[in-house]
Amino acid sequence: MCPAGVKLKAAFASSGECYGSRRLVGALRQEGVSIGRFKVRRLMKQYDLRCAWKRKFVHTTNSNHDLPIAENLLNRQFMPEGINQSWVADITYIRTRSGWVYLAAVMDLFSRKIVGWSMAPHMRAELVCSAMQLAIAQRQPAPGLIAHSDRGSQYASADYQDLLKRNGMRCSMSRKANCWDNAVMERFFLNLKMERTWRKDYANHDEAIKDVTDYIVKFYNQDRLHSTLGYLPPNQYERQIA
Repeated sequence: MCPAGVKLKAAFASSGECYGSRRLVGALRQEGVSIGRFKVRRLMKQYDLRCAWKRKFVHTTNSNHDLPIAENLLNRQFMPEGINQSWVADITYIRTRSGWVYLAAVMDLFSRKIVGWSMAPHMRAELVCSAMQLAIAQRQPAPGLIAHSDRGSQYASADYQDLLKRNGMRCSMSRKANCWDNAVMERFFLNLKMERTWRKDYANHDEAIKDVTDYIVKFYNQDRLHSTLGYLPPNQYERQIA
């Protein structure tokens, strides 16, 4: 095996066998290996390095309610100029042999970092409130931050809206039945499932919660390369740019 092939296999393994050719080029260049995407694709084929296949994404929140709906302040402006200016939030589900467990997450759009999350076997408003409370505690944002979500009843609930108001946040919601208005968070959930949870058979909720937390803290925020960030992971991007 050639030296480039050895390093390619190591980078692929350290990514959890989820990086495609673009991110592998970025990972190898960070290690000082000058290589093009064509060669990476050829080596991936030669060594049978394959990423997980995509599956259909199913949305979880319910927007059929009579609660007040906020304007779409974010308006697909997914590239803010600094940290703690625009956060996006959503809920997804994880399958276990003991039943579904739900993940609510909050992302800072500037660095794509997951700044808050919560998991539970229910989708009540307290789930999204817990995720936002963690984000607030960890980041201490100044008043005026845009907190964007879909129109789900959890995000329209009085408890969640009161939490945003107490912390000087401006609520923003997607247009009805328009997943593209929260596309960055939808993409995070898809990556989480392709790169981790679809590959696992969790025996129970606790096992899933532990593994998803590991993905967020030790892989996604710390190591996962993002093309939007110049192939840097969120933590490193914030240290260098913020």
